Amino acid sequence: MRRSPVALCSSVMAAISQVACSRVLEKCGLEQILEALKLLLSPGEGSGSNSLQITKHDVLLATLKSNLSALEDKFLKDPHWKILKLLRDEIANKAEWPQDSVDVTWQFTSQTLLLLLCLKETMLRLAADFSPGKPNPKTPEAAPALSPDTLSVSQQKTVQSVLQFVVTLGVCPYLVPGVGVPLRCRTEFGAVVQDVVCLGAAPSAARRLHASCGALLSVAQHASLGSLVFCRHFGDIAAGLCQLGFCPSKRSPLSPEEEILDLFHFQDKLAARQFQRVATTTFVTMSREQPQLAAKYLLQPVLAPLHQCLNTAEIPESDVVPGTILVTEEQLSRCIEDIYKVYVVGNEPLPVLVDSLLPVLGVLFSLYCFTKQSVSHIRSLCQEILLWILGRLERKKAIASLKGFAGLDRSVPSLHSLCHFRAAAQGGIMIAIKEAVCDEDEDEALYQKVSSEQCRVEHLGGLLSHCQECGLAGDFFIFCLKELTHVAVEDETELKMKSYSNKSLLELEQHQSLLVEGQERKLLVLQLVALLCERMSEQIFTNITQVVDFVAATLQRACASLAHQAESTVESQTLSMSMGLVAVMLGGAVQLKSSDFAVLKQLLPLLEKVSSTYPDPVIQELAADLRITISTHGAFSTEAVSVAAQSTLNKKDPEGKREEQQQTSYERYSDVSHGHLEPQQSHVASHEVHEPSTTANQKSGSETTEELQEALLSAYDPQIPTRAAALRTLSRWIEQREAKVLDMQEKLLKIFLENLEHEDTFVYLSAIQGVALLSDVYPEKILPGLLAQYDSSKDRHTPETRMKVGEILMRIVRALGDMVSKYREPLIHTFLRGARDPDSAHRASSLSNLGELCQRLDFMLGSVVHEVTACLIAVAKTDHEVQVRRAAIHVIVLLLRGLSQKATEVLRDVLKDLYHLLKHVLCLEPDDVARLHAQLALEELDEIMRNFLFPPQKLEKKITVLP
Repeated sequence: MRRSPVALCSSVMAAISQVACSRVLEKCGLEQILEALKLLLSPGEGSGSNSLQITKHDVLLATLKSNLSALEDKFLKDPHWKILKLLRDEIANKAEWPQDSVDVTWQFTSQTLLLLLCLKETMLRLAADFSPGKPNPKTPEAAPALSPDTLSVSQQKTVQSVLQFVVTLGVCPYLVPGVGVPLRCRTEFGAVVQDVVCLGAAPSAARRLHASCGALLSVAQHASLGSLVFCRHFGDIAAGLCQLGFCPSKRSPLSPEEEILDLFHFQDKLAARQFQRVATTTFVTMSREQPQLAAKYLLQPVLAPLHQCLNTAEIPESDVVPGTILVTEEQLSRCIEDIYKVYVVGNEPLPVLVDSLLPVLGVLFSLYCFTKQSVSHIRSLCQEILLWILGRLERKKAIASLKGFAGLDRSVPSLHSLCHFRAAAQGGIMIAIKEAVCDEDEDEALYQKVSSEQCRVEHLGGLLSHCQECGLAGDFFIFCLKELTHVAVEDETELKMKSYSNKSLLELEQHQSLLVEGQERKLLVLQLVALLCERMSEQIFTNITQVVDFVAATLQRACASLAHQAESTVESQTLSMSMGLVAVMLGGAVQLKSSDFAVLKQLLPLLEKVSSTYPDPVIQELAADLRITISTHGAFSTEAVSVAAQSTLNKKDPEGKREEQQQTSYERYSDVSHGHLEPQQSHVASHEVHEPSTTANQKSGSETTEELQEALLSAYDPQIPTRAAALRTLSRWIEQREAKVLDMQEKLLKIFLENLEHEDTFVYLSAIQGVALLSDVYPEKILPGLLAQYDSSKDRHTPETRMKVGEILMRIVRALGDMVSKYREPLIHTFLRGARDPDSAHRASSLSNLGELCQRLDFMLGSVVHEVTACLIAVAKTDHEVQVRRAAIHVIVLLLRGLSQKATEVLRDVLKDLYHLLKHVLCLEPDDVARLHAQLALEELDEIMRNFLFPPQKLEKKITVLP
């Protein structure tokens, strides 16, 4: 093949140039290059002037121009410098940066860099050509010959000066603020250089910095030159490289919301924990105070990756290409981690937070199911997020979300049909567009769909196993049972299908599709019920209402089967088991209250229907007996109910290893229910007996009428031991909920109140205990009378009696527990009025009772805290009795000590007033005990505020065992 003359000439010229360059390198020496560098660094004529600053600028520019001109004259006029000029021109042609510029400082920097590159090339050539001779064995102590590329001390000083000029003129002026040390802060000369550099001239500042850093790194490839470069100038070069790598040429400032989101993504673990706390607090505070802005600017960007792949979102046509990645691995991991930090770590179930997360729960559950297929670091995060939101949602919304997870509700937003999760290269997960399915792969796709749905149900069961304590698992199980009843009804409807002979093919096809979807739903319901029965423990039901709902669903399904004449052995066994469960509850396994019987009455219509229509006579009789027992609130019970309860317990524990307490309870109930009641009592099925508990009749008859009358008479016996023993006996019967005793509540209350007046301690303490126990049974009837007696004047009751009533009230408060909030208003107002009583002892007692009551009310104190604070301030400042003032200050001590860290929330509006009061008492109160109480209260307040402002750091390490 013949080559063109032009190509041939080019090849020849390139070869000649390469040969000429190698010859130039062979002839050029280090001394000549270093002399040229010295010429560039020679001082100008005005360098020693002490003129003004503006003159220093002119002198520097004039010196740089003069030295550049002198170097060029040397190259043109001196024939000995011709070889160096050729080498410089050769390297300049290879350089990728412009050397010419109107800025003299860049011209000087460019020429200096070219000479440094010439020095490096020459030193590399000398080192390559050097071959040291063999050492003389006769003179082993003689030093080896030096390499010709070794620089002398003076030459090293020259190179160091050149490097300092290059860095000062070619690197430092182009660093942005915040990167490196500014020239103005270094030396006076640096400030002059910063002013004379022309940043607006070509080439740009970024290109100059790139050229300088690149040339210096190239020079540093030689070992000895590299030590000179990095010894003094490593920091400036590193700063320039960081700016070139990470700083954009036109950086737009971050918006506030972007800055907040960036606080979540610190790589340093120590700093990340602090910044994440700030970011989480910002999210929570914004969501509480500005929910609309928080949803738009904070929550929406965090949840954006999940919103992109919802089935309600519109995917752009450009992205609907098989294999297109919608959400990258980094974006999805960061999204899940941010959600966990905002919602779970923040742990504030604010409406805007819950509502914003609700639409993406379907995608989160799908992601959770995908992570269960292999090891994934975001699996635990997804599980914690799902458990958090399911526990904070309203029960109806939580059940609706679970229906969507299971596939029973297609209206719940879920993953887009075109999207799927895929394992990423770095071990994470990404979201991409599905590949198109060809005809040959339809069977495989169907198999994948069925197996995926089955896995979703299993993973849902695993998730619900963590939701048993809150009752969500039980409620969802009851929902599935009700759906199972609908399945039985729908089956009967389908058997009575109308003829579709006159319908079109399209209508028949649509109808067939609906039938297929219906069958899929039925299979899914059956699978859910089977899975929940297998996976859930016996503690799935957490309250009476759930148990009643379970039994009602079973009875409804039985009635539906009877209506469709589809009664089966399995159905009969399930019905017997559910009614046996009711019998166990009525038999004393659970201490039922009047409100529980109101729930149980929902079963009466269903039990009546079963008792009248079910073909099995045993089930008919049991249903009728259960209906009577529920209607009478347990006052009437037959042997059939006891047998059913015992049978159910034996099925649960065939070896008879139940706890002794349960066994004794049911044996006692069985003895009572063997027909000791009168025959006419069987007619009370429609009569509601308002008893507080079924245990009220468990020992009915254990004490005779004679024993009861004897105890009532002994309560007035003049002998103190006899009277006290009688009061104790009556109190014990009340505590055991004896029916005959509770029927005499008014008489018993009168007896106990009269014995309060007794002077003997044993007697009136027994009376106090009796009134407190009676009030625990009938608080609504007895508490108002006690409050009126405590609030009465000293003319009607002695101060001692009123203080005894106060003790009763406090025992009632302790017994009521959280239910004391129902009687908050009358109790607090009574004690506030008592704080203004003329009797000082009664005032002190009222304040003491008020302190304990407020301490137990906790967050339920509400707006009454203002009235309490005003009362305490007035008493502590104005009451003339020192005992009362001590009591007022002691109330504050009790409040702060009892509330502890919750004081900043409960007493938020009055904390400042209480602090001022304590300081007032500490400074002006003459009583030492009151001042001591104030000092203790201030110490409690100081500890509370320290823990609030500086929470203790817990050094914990969470270890997660991956399955």
